[in-house]
Amino acid sequence: MTRKYFGTDGIRGTANRAPMTPDIALKVGMAAGLSFRNGAHRHRVVIGKDTRLSGYMIENALVAGFTAVGLDVLLLGPMPTPAVAMLTRSVRADLGVMISASHNPYQDNGIKFFGPDGYKLSDDAEREIEALIDQDLSGKLATPEQLGRAKRIDGMRDRYIEFAKRTLPRELSLAGLRIVVDCANGAAYKVAPEVLWELGAEVIPIGVDPNGYNINLDCGSTDTDALCRKVHEVRADIGIALDGDADRVIIVDENGQVVDGDQLMAVVAQSWHEDGRLAASGIVATVMSNLGLERYLGGLGLSLARTKVGDRYVVEHMRQHGYNVGGEQSGHIVLSDFATTGDGLVAALQVLACVGKLDRPVSEVCRRFDPVPQILRNVRYSGSRPLDDPAVKAAIEDGEKTLGTSGRLVIRPSGTEPLIRVMGEGDDAGVVRDVVSRIVDAVTRAAA
Repeated sequence: MTRKYFGTDGIRGTANRAPMTPDIALKVGMAAGLSFRNGAHRHRVVIGKDTRLSGYMIENALVAGFTAVGLDVLLLGPMPTPAVAMLTRSVRADLGVMISASHNPYQDNGIKFFGPDGYKLSDDAEREIEALIDQDLSGKLATPEQLGRAKRIDGMRDRYIEFAKRTLPRELSLAGLRIVVDCANGAAYKVAPEVLWELGAEVIPIGVDPNGYNINLDCGSTDTDALCRKVHEVRADIGIALDGDADRVIIVDENGQVVDGDQLMAVVAQSWHEDGRLAASGIVATVMSNLGLERYLGGLGLSLARTKVGDRYVVEHMRQHGYNVGGEQSGHIVLSDFATTGDGLVAALQVLACVGKLDRPVSEVCRRFDPVPQILRNVRYSGSRPLDDPAVKAAIEDGEKTLGTSGRLVIRPSGTEPLIRVMGEGDDAGVVRDVVSRIVDAVTRAAA
């Protein structure tokens, strides 16, 4: 079945344009509510959001949909995605919803779902919701006496703050550390600085003045220039960059150098391995993670299992095969001992724990391997299927032969934008660049 609404991470699009219109959000709320309404008990859903202007519109439409089919709604307000996942389980909700387009600009928005166990929905569950969205649901609406109620609830932010702090050993303090934290003018603009301060750090927050339009704008994990400058300016020990919904993290060391998710996974994996905490003798990452990470882990006797792109596919593989560390190069770090999804703040705390354990600068702790040269280019397309073009297939086949066993190619359509992503990596940067350029040229011609 072709997926009409759901992509790799929920439903996403430009605000007030299909599928992110209030009428579709209303139907999504009704469909999801019906899909998770089972039994005679009073059903409830929790809804969190980031700081986008369109969040008000989408939130109200979802509330109308859920209450129309008899679900009570608990509104959390601005809250990190991992907090919504945690609170869904904590308050025994039947469903959790996060209104966010993650690292995208404010013009976009999205709807992510979590089941009662706090995990993102499976493909099958999303298909079931999709099948209901375009149906006439008027015959399945709640009776007047069974309509749901909606209310905003206080104190949930404090509950998440305590949860995050408890992921560290009780005796561990961040006293003496000067930390710059960039909250991307997003969902963590209140909780992240508070957690770090309560753990003893000197905190310099930036990206904590959301106005509905500035989420991820020249800040956050996708644009670390401001963070790097601030780390230099205040001579911080570390910089922490979250994205708009705080499910991913990028680190900046004391020299202003950026540390990506691959390096962070290596840090946590080795530390947990040494402490006897790493499950399954390895970690899970996606096809986009650097070959250098795989080689580094191999040198430690650890494995790297790869999945397709999307943190929920990482989580699914972790659950099926017993891993407790996984993630993506982009900074989604999933630590299943603590959370059911990527949690940028919790991952940053684990890195800080390693810094404290080793008592060395961040630049030394977080540089575990030299990345293999990796080139990623995007080709925009519309209305065509360029990867089915014979010339594109031939260019990809030639590129694979050229790289041989010393490199990799990953060519895939984006799950959130009309882009073909072409990634190549290998020991010879010049060869990789040439291979990627030939494939991009072929894709561009096919897309035209």
